[in-house]
Amino acid sequence: MLAARGLSDGILGHVSLRVDERRLLVRCRGPAERGLAFTTVADVRLVDLDGQPGAPGELDGGYAPPNELPLHTEVLRRRPDVDAVVHAHPPDVVAADLAGIAIRPIVGAFDIPGTRLAAGGVPVHPRGVLIRNRRLAAEMVESMGERPVVVLRAHGLTSAAAGVERAVLQAIAVDGLARLALRVVSAGGTLADLPEADMAELPDLGAAFTTATAWRHELARLPGDKTDTTGHDLTRPGE
Repeated sequence: MLAARGLSDGILGHVSLRVDERRLLVRCRGPAERGLAFTTVADVRLVDLDGQPGAPGELDGGYAPPNELPLHTEVLRRRPDVDAVVHAHPPDVVAADLAGIAIRPIVGAFDIPGTRLAAGGVPVHPRGVLIRNRRLAAEMVESMGERPVVVLRAHGLTSAAAGVERAVLQAIAVDGLARLALRVVSAGGTLADLPEADMAELPDLGAAFTTATAWRHELARLPGDKTDTTGHDLTRPGE
């Protein structure tokens, strides 16, 4: 889904989900690595917070956690409210930040969840490094604070939430706001935040719409079968 939306072209990007206090599922790299767009069930492996197999045989067959596993595990260690972490490389997000354009609530009903997210602030981590160890990951988490998304300068973004669905949708929303901001500025316009009076009128549409329905839509956009190898309907969150 992230790749289909253009948030992680090529072979970069990864997604994780906490399963208990010490272990997480994460997209690992195997001998036939082809990138996020071509992820298979076999690419998702159980590891612990230190990158070791979470169960016997989990890293057999030449699989290894991503180099930036600490980006995920440090968020999970420090944020008990978070169970899922998404790391992606959206070009428009990177370009907007490098151009000095912050993620701001420039729209209203066009994207209510995205507007609310931006109104709360989207921090920027100022280091364009590969977050390959706990020290660098701790710096990123410090920049992130208690916010759900942090932009990584000259790198991409990290999105965190209670579930994979919300973490992915947050990343898509930030990417959309960055793309709109770049278009406005490129057209000679000036960015302005949504007036407070209009912000106050934006309703809470509820998780059934902003997460469950949005998730089904994103999955429906993808080509191919919408069930996994066990027959579960992947358009239903939680399946």
